[in-house]
Amino acid sequence: MSETVPPLRRAKIARYFKQMPLTDDQEHILALSGLWKIAITNPNDPEFPSLGIFRCMAKLIQKGVNHKDWLLRGQNMYIPYYAAHIIGSYTMNKAKFADKAVKFNVVPPLMELLRGKISWVEQRVALRALGHLASHEATFEAVSEHEAEVVEAAIKIASTCLKEVFEKFVVLKESERLEYHRNLLTRGHADLELENRKAEEWASQLQCWSLYLLDCFACRERSMGLICKKKFLKDLCGMWGGLANPTSPSGIGLLSTLCGTQIGRESVADLEEVVVNLCNVSRSSDDRQHMAIDSLLQLLRDPVTRYKVIDTTVPVLADLVELRSLGGKPNVGQEIMQTLLQDYHKVKFGELKLKSEKTKRALEELWDLKVERVKKQSLMSEQEIREKEVLAGILKQEGNREFGSREIEKAVVKYTEALDLCPLKSKKERIVLHSNRAQCHLLLRDPEAALSDTTRALCLSSVARTACLHSKSLWRRSQAYDMKGLAKESLMDCLMFISNRFGSSTQRKGFKIPHYAARMVNKQMNATWLFASAKSSWKKVAREEVKEFMVQNKIDSLRLRKKTRRRTS
Repeated sequence: MSETVPPLRRAKIARYFKQMPLTDDQEHILALSGLWKIAITNPNDPEFPSLGIFRCMAKLIQKGVNHKDWLLRGQNMYIPYYAAHIIGSYTMNKAKFADKAVKFNVVPPLMELLRGKISWVEQRVALRALGHLASHEATFEAVSEHEAEVVEAAIKIASTCLKEVFEKFVVLKESERLEYHRNLLTRGHADLELENRKAEEWASQLQCWSLYLLDCFACRERSMGLICKKKFLKDLCGMWGGLANPTSPSGIGLLSTLCGTQIGRESVADLEEVVVNLCNVSRSSDDRQHMAIDSLLQLLRDPVTRYKVIDTTVPVLADLVELRSLGGKPNVGQEIMQTLLQDYHKVKFGELKLKSEKTKRALEELWDLKVERVKKQSLMSEQEIREKEVLAGILKQEGNREFGSREIEKAVVKYTEALDLCPLKSKKERIVLHSNRAQCHLLLRDPEAALSDTTRALCLSSVARTACLHSKSLWRRSQAYDMKGLAKESLMDCLMFISNRFGSSTQRKGFKIPHYAARMVNKQMNATWLFASAKSSWKKVAREEVKEFMVQNKIDSLRLRKKTRRRTS
């Protein structure tokens, strides 16, 4: 690398890549560590890919898998990890690099790591590399040669990786953890807190990269029978990536891809639990909200699946019709409205019978809000509109008085009457009314109604740009989700509430997180901790083992007593 003459430098590097797998030099790990840093910082640089780095890395991985004695000697244990990471970095962006990697036969050794021939740490980087190779059209077929095995392995890893990392690393004492795992996680800095934090991040990545690899097959409608199994689709709902990977599509991303296919839509529509989860995300502050909405719209547009999901989805999506843009997509609310009302005339005139009265009522209210009231108010004079505003304001004040007198149900009635009168263009007033009514629903322990009102207020807030009111609705929706036991959605709304309050120019100076919000975050962070279910499962197994040990110990004690009695008699 220090050679200044370019041709000589290239020749020396190419010769080193050829010799590296053939020699047993403990300095190799230093070279690989340096190559890893270069690959991460300059993944589009063609120099090393053109000089044989892929062939070299493939041979090093294969050597580690085939020769355990060599792998366990010195620092050789680190070599397969770095080699797979380097392949993944260079194949991330450039299709021509990926094509070169495939020609140099990197897939078979990566498959060995995917099979778990070494450990979960190497599985993580193998998944990353295989995912990048599968993402390019030119190299997808090289991965799909092992299609069934790749898909089944990715499903298994996505479903079990959190439990495996927890049991094989997190729950272990410092002295019981593999030293090379600890060093890779912290880059040699022996810090227990950092180790645990990085282990959580890597476990999340292990799951997310498994889902990414599956998505590469799903978007090409490959192995749909394997991916669309009921248990896995239900498991997908809980694979949200955690706060460590907020931009990962996670389980919602794969569900969105599946809903773009006929087989996927039919499989998802048959599972109410999955549809309900999509509904929850569609009304939350999750970065994947637009994916959930898109999935639900695809289910509703398909005549085969529309009436399987309509009763579950209509009451939820009706709350989102005031949305403007989301996820870079304009007029989302308009799109939702058109999808929901596409056959409303059949419902109205009795040609189509819906199972749920709630769904029918939601469609009627939506038609009245977005069609009838729009027509009526377009024909009103400014004076008439002003009179309606005044009347709505009077009703709101009456509702406030009822609320102050703890007559919560009467306050709901007044706020509802005010909303029915309030002109559609008076967005700020409608936000206040929805938000106030939501607070009433919270006090009445009706979280579903509170979710509906807060979501409507938030959609209007995004149009009216009223940050303070938006914040109130976020907090109230966080409370509503907490009442329903939906910790993730509650957490995301609460974090957005704090962020919104902090971003307010009037509140930024000397801002402190409200104590009630801090308590909510702490509660939901514990509930949504990535390893929460793994820890619960591990404790259950541990309790069963202790119970079994105690029972066996009691049996042994009784046997011993009997023997003792016989001897004394």
